[in-house]
Amino acid sequence: MATSCTRLAVLAGTFAAFAASAQARVLEVGDGKDYKFPSLAAAAARDGDIVKIYPGEYFDCATWEADKLVVEGVGNADKVVISDKSCGGKALFITAGADITIRNLTLTRSRVPDGNGAGIRGEGEKLLVEGVRFINNQNGILTGYENSTIIVRNSVFERNGTCSQSCSHGIYVGNSKLLHVEGSQFSDTRQGHHIKSRAQRTEITGNSIKDGPNGTASYLIDIPNGGSAVITGNTMEKGPRAENHSTAIEIGVEGVTQPTRELLIENNTFKNSGGYDTFFVSNFTATDAMVRGNRISGRVKPLHGDGEVVAAN
Repeated sequence: MATSCTRLAVLAGTFAAFAASAQARVLEVGDGKDYKFPSLAAAAARDGDIVKIYPGEYFDCATWEADKLVVEGVGNADKVVISDKSCGGKALFITAGADITIRNLTLTRSRVPDGNGAGIRGEGEKLLVEGVRFINNQNGILTGYENSTIIVRNSVFERNGTCSQSCSHGIYVGNSKLLHVEGSQFSDTRQGHHIKSRAQRTEITGNSIKDGPNGTASYLIDIPNGGSAVITGNTMEKGPRAENHSTAIEIGVEGVTQPTRELLIENNTFKNSGGYDTFFVSNFTATDAMVRGNRISGRVKPLHGDGEVVAAN
């Protein structure tokens, strides 16, 4: 009897999973497709749907309210362009649902009156961003949902940021569970920081984070309220036009409100291309920072504050 019941339970689970997958639809966006604009597909989307956006320039914005959505460009990311318009005075894309994936497209020229116009405004749990180009926005990504995890992979952040009103950044994450950024490129950020994170845990690995000759960014990475941080294997540069010369990676300067159990800055390459002195890491928490195996060049001191420096071999 137990064996029969177990088999019935497995079959029931299999049929339920099949039914759920059968309900998932593919919504196509573009000229000659079922939906001319992303916003029309967003209004029609149900939980678990896949939205495919075909090449074109869309002067449009969208609020994605369904859960477990995949929204992806078809073909080259630079040929699928969402531009200029903002939803709710916030962003080109607002992800209000939970567990949303945005991939393989370009979000550009987001502007709103309060100066915080974002490519993506994350307002739900679990946001995954893959292969997205954020070009010339006030914020690339802005999110602060308390229970959220934000994962960014293989994306490009170029010429984002402003401090004309409140400062905006390449990525700005509020009091979330996790920010994980990997394999991405940050360049020419303006006035704000390339990455600013108030998350409980911040992981930044294998990225290129550079001011370049024209970037005017403040910090490369700002973790203002502490929280555990692992920053490994990145290539980083402060440029000659950086507006803040004091440090590249700042931790805890606005007051420590997150439990800070680990601070590891390891195996990065950092160059100061400006004619000024700077710190590689400034640690204002009471947690020792382990600054280990980094290759540093230019007028740089490796650490300000508590911690240990172990030179690269």
